[in-house]
Amino acid sequence: MSAFSRVRSALPTGTFAISAVVVAVLFASGAWQRRWIADDGLIVLRTVRNLLAGNGPVFNKGERVEANTSTVWTYLIWFWTWITDAQIEYVVLWIALVLSVAALPLAMFGTYRLLGMSERAPAAHRAAVVLVVPLGALVYIALPPARDFATSGLEVSLCIFWVAVLWCQVVAWSRRSPETTGVRANAATLALGFTAGLSPLIRPELAIVGALVLLLVFATTMTWRMRIAFVAVAAVLPVGYQIFRMGYYGLLIPNTAVAKDASGSKFEQGFRYLGNLFGPYVLLLPLIVALLALALVWFARSRSLPTPVRSASVGRVARFRSRLRSPGAVVVVVLVAGLLEAVYWLRQGGDFMHARVLLVPLFLLMLPVMVLPIAVPTSLRGAGGGIVGVGVAVASTAFFVTTVVWAIVTSHSPGMPNGTDIGRSGIVDERRYYIQNIGIEHPVTAEDYLNYPRMRAMVESIAEHSDKGGVLLPSGNYDEWYYDPLPVPPPAGVPKQITVFFLNLGMTSMNSSLDVRVIDQMGLAYPIASHTERLEDARIGHDKDLDTEWVIAESGAVPIYPFLPLYLDQDWVRQAKEALTCKPTQDLIASYEAPMNLTRFRRNLVQSFDFTDYRIDRVPRYELQRCRLPIPAPVGQR
Repeated sequence: MSAFSRVRSALPTGTFAISAVVVAVLFASGAWQRRWIADDGLIVLRTVRNLLAGNGPVFNKGERVEANTSTVWTYLIWFWTWITDAQIEYVVLWIALVLSVAALPLAMFGTYRLLGMSERAPAAHRAAVVLVVPLGALVYIALPPARDFATSGLEVSLCIFWVAVLWCQVVAWSRRSPETTGVRANAATLALGFTAGLSPLIRPELAIVGALVLLLVFATTMTWRMRIAFVAVAAVLPVGYQIFRMGYYGLLIPNTAVAKDASGSKFEQGFRYLGNLFGPYVLLLPLIVALLALALVWFARSRSLPTPVRSASVGRVARFRSRLRSPGAVVVVVLVAGLLEAVYWLRQGGDFMHARVLLVPLFLLMLPVMVLPIAVPTSLRGAGGGIVGVGVAVASTAFFVTTVVWAIVTSHSPGMPNGTDIGRSGIVDERRYYIQNIGIEHPVTAEDYLNYPRMRAMVESIAEHSDKGGVLLPSGNYDEWYYDPLPVPPPAGVPKQITVFFLNLGMTSMNSSLDVRVIDQMGLAYPIASHTERLEDARIGHDKDLDTEWVIAESGAVPIYPFLPLYLDQDWVRQAKEALTCKPTQDLIASYEAPMNLTRFRRNLVQSFDFTDYRIDRVPRYELQRCRLPIPAPVGQR
């Protein structure tokens, strides 16, 4: 083999390796420059603290509430915090950064294998100089929100890493011959099933992706023994955890999913959210380029492959199953999964954080074109040569150059206009919003968030009143909290503890000890709030809003003036207290407060279906009417 031939044969692998390293370095650098932990990213850390303290996977000690959407994310942080014994905020920062950066080269390698570049080059490429360059990877890392959420403490980093691993596995499976058997091949297929089965534990809506991949593999030709093993391996962890969730928490889904009720559709808000992502970055341009590049790659690939010979002895079903185990089928499944994920979020109305929930669907849609081969013919004759070969090379180069120029411009984009203002859309650039409000360029620790309005005052109020117990409520004055004490002596069964009721659950809970009860009006950590009805026109992601009177009633604090803050209604407190005696509501409260034993576990397991759908009317008087309870006599005016 001549020196030129050796260089030419090494070029695809070499240029791919360079592309993967460049993308990883650029993304790591950009993510580090924008490093931070979001307030919502701090929420999961409270559960991790309780796990480390031996209180179980709970947000508040003594209340079995699943306040985190991603099960795997929670236990991943717990594991590495336990191993390293490092400050928990920095543990989550590094986990997120490593997973985010690792996801890109992994996804690129999956696409590299999909195109057959890691194997013996097809005829078209043997007569060409082939360069492998990044395309979809550049689209993703160029977006400022992709770099923002690479270290935010939210599970976006875990989601894209899981997608990348699944992509590599399913591509490898599609390129193995169905006749390839043995321990190693079977183990790889079972590992694919295990990864796909993890999907609902990564995030519940990712079950769409996992289910499609599982269905694809299950529908292909394999022995029934292998098929049963595949299903068992895929189901063992999610089904096991689901049984635990139903028995321990008394719900079919995380409490956060109840709080952010998926009932109804908000497509109008969803398309507004889509425009909020596409507008600032002209994202439609690289998506069109990616679509054209995908079509071009598969056109070039089809020219280099031999025409399949159909056997008359092979039945229609067998031929269909054989087509399912192919790179083309994998691409279709991934694109369908990405589109379904996007539609799901459009129906939900998106999110209140700029671009966050559309990053994973975008990552999925970019998988087939994470890298792009540019095959420059060395001859105008033979496979890969001629006008068509030159045209393909020119078009591929044009797509790559266009994407690079777009990526350079977009990477310096200021992003969402007025991103720190919560306007009528309810969408905000969360990172910029908190940087502006706390005056720290890289807020990472809970202590950094003490600069946020009311936080230092909250810490001082907790220290002042912790020995007496009661409820702390935010006032209009950022330097003061209202305090409503417990009666002396406290009512029977009411613990002598401080309850903090505030919207920003992460910074509040992480700046409080585990003996302080922290709850919110949206219900992420407070089932009474999460089980209210969704407000139709509320800010997206803030669809529940429990009135403070319920907290006073439920916590046992003094329900009358002058102890009760004057902006609250004494009658509403009395009505809420009576409404909490509603039998189904009492059963709901017992599901997460009653001591855990085998009887309680079995009861929760059976009642979890009803508890998941159970809703409370947030207006106490209406709730009394719903439960057919007497309305307490008024206590008079202020």
